Amino acid sequence: MSHYLNRIAEDLVKAKLENYWSGFELVAYALYDKRNVYLFNHPKFSNNPQCTYHILSWDIQFTGDTIILYEEYPTAIVNMDSYEDYEDLYSIVVHELFHGYQYIKDEKRFPDEMMGITYPLSKENVELRNLERTNLYHALLENNIIKKKQYLNAFIALREKRAAWIEEYLTYEKLIETIEGPAWYVEIRAYSEKSPLDYHSVLKKYAQQLINKYESTSSIRSSCYGSGLFMCLLLEELSPGWMESFFDREETLYDLLKLHSGDYMEDSIADVKISSETEEVVNFAMEKRIKAFEEFNEQAGIHLYIEGEITAESFDPMNIIPLEDRLLHKSFIKVRMNNQDYLIHQPVIAHVGNGMKYINKLHLILGHKPIENSDSLTIEGVGEIKGRYKKQEHIWHVFIPSNVILNDQVLKLDK
Repeated sequence: MSHYLNRIAEDLVKAKLENYWSGFELVAYALYDKRNVYLFNHPKFSNNPQCTYHILSWDIQFTGDTIILYEEYPTAIVNMDSYEDYEDLYSIVVHELFHGYQYIKDEKRFPDEMMGITYPLSKENVELRNLERTNLYHALLENNIIKKKQYLNAFIALREKRAAWIEEYLTYEKLIETIEGPAWYVEIRAYSEKSPLDYHSVLKKYAQQLINKYESTSSIRSSCYGSGLFMCLLLEELSPGWMESFFDREETLYDLLKLHSGDYMEDSIADVKISSETEEVVNFAMEKRIKAFEEFNEQAGIHLYIEGEITAESFDPMNIIPLEDRLLHKSFIKVRMNNQDYLIHQPVIAHVGNGMKYINKLHLILGHKPIENSDSLTIEGVGEIKGRYKKQEHIWHVFIPSNVILNDQVLKLDK
């Protein structure tokens, strides 16, 4: 992917970004692989006009596809190894750059990520939610303006019905849509521009996050990307120029779209009847969670349990699977133990107590035995963890001293 570096720089100019979103400003961005980081447009390294990018050695700051503050400046980061085609890489960079733009526009409509982890799998909610999303999909695709408004009103009526049951969780959905929907909006425009696919095929590709009932129920957070995107596309039709004042408002995307509805009359919706498909969808979502934990526990290797006072510093909310009092972090988690930060860049189960941040036990699986020291274990890829430990064949435990005062930092969540 490194052969795309100069092409990325040529394509990511202000005039191009302005075509995706009015006023879109370019922050710093970095493409990285396992060894190097290629940093663009960063004020600390912009003194040499002959140098398109600055090369750094990879470190743990560059993990995932997200926005970070590198040298106190918002920087979009993307792992080049995750993408094969240029249109995929380019559109994801545009997506993450938009999150940087949100940062400099002082966006505040962020959700409480805990709500996504504790989101209830209620059959009544799933029934209405999937019907709601189908109407949103048809509202965009429908060309007849009267039918379009009928689909839109049905979408809003169903959502208002749900609000009476799960108001705080619906707020979570609306905020995710408001943050991620616009990022997906600029992403699909960038992808469509570079892709050989026609626009209808691109839209169909992105619509799967909206209309696939099984996946949208299994992954509530990522499913809100699709609904947020379709709201943006509908607003583009119904209210051209809607984005001009978007960052000056407190309303969510849904609130803005609702302004264009007629009489949606949520009270006219009959009592919810649970379909056999919804029964299957909910069972699928729960079984998928259970299976993920079973597959983790069945892996070969050294099963290491780290127990004590552990604080989650950052993680990828897109890649967390909840089950009772456990969270399976599928990609990475950065934690603080013994007043030190550790990046665990592999799947790990966190046993949590009061919320997502406070962990009492971590479970990870190692390919090699830890190195034993007198008062610590050294774990490949993680580092040295001080504490007493015990071992029994393929199960090891390390106990962190309880008298360490942990630094209670504010958790910053990224996509």
